[in-house]
Amino acid sequence: MPESTKWWQVLNPAIYLVSILPAIAVWLITDLNHSETMSLIVSTCGVVLLQHAINLFNDAKDWQLGADLEKLDSWVRVHNYNTSKTNRHGVLSLFAGCIIGVSSLIIYEHQSVIFYAFPFVVLGLLYNYGKYPLSYTTVGEWVTGICYGPGVFGSLWFVAGQQFSLTMILGMVAFSAFSISLLLSHQPPQISTDRTAGKKSFAVRHGEKITYRVSTLMFSLALVSVSFAMFLVEKLPTVLFLFVFLSIFTIFRFISLRPNPKSLLLNASFVFVMPTLLTIFI
Repeated sequence: MPESTKWWQVLNPAIYLVSILPAIAVWLITDLNHSETMSLIVSTCGVVLLQHAINLFNDAKDWQLGADLEKLDSWVRVHNYNTSKTNRHGVLSLFAGCIIGVSSLIIYEHQSVIFYAFPFVVLGLLYNYGKYPLSYTTVGEWVTGICYGPGVFGSLWFVAGQQFSLTMILGMVAFSAFSISLLLSHQPPQISTDRTAGKKSFAVRHGEKITYRVSTLMFSLALVSVSFAMFLVEKLPTVLFLFVFLSIFTIFRFISLRPNPKSLLLNASFVFVMPTLLTIFI
């Protein structure tokens, strides 16, 4: 048995941007007061812990079924190749995320969001549950999109005190597309082991070239959707112009590049953070 990996070698903060960027988008699109902003921040911390839990469950399940065995930053390696310990770590993170999330909803009087968010949390857990989890089926990418679009963005939208609207729909489309883009960009290097493990991922079914193309298309759809959402709420022209300009620049960059999770997350963060900083200082 090879030597186990240290937790700090596995922890990749950039991964959690997929849960943080929806919150930044909600703040950027809307005009929140202090209470709504604090509710959004605390709830996002809960979402990050839930994502961490699902990542742990995913690593454990992949290890059990023989996929991602070459993955060096697997939490299974941290727990001495013991999937039971990895799952217990996941349960602890899941419990902490639920406590923080529910507490935030109660404190800021958004209890109704609990009933909205609950089915998406269950769906996220089913992504890795059982002998044949959803992540190993042809609907794995769709489940990811549902969890991060209507699930994460939709929940944070309601947490921020906003109402159902076309703007919300655009945001849900954006982060459904963004999460799918990230997942697809992760798949091509693992086609061989995924196929051997019986994982019917998009890349296994359609090949590397099409997967990278669709990943870029989904990433572009995400940025375009947020741009339209900002236009609908009549965001300050300078902020809207900066977001659109950075989006176009980033999209054209990825047309000639092979997307990967790190590059997608860092570039998306740049597109979102710069207009946010401009909003703060205007």
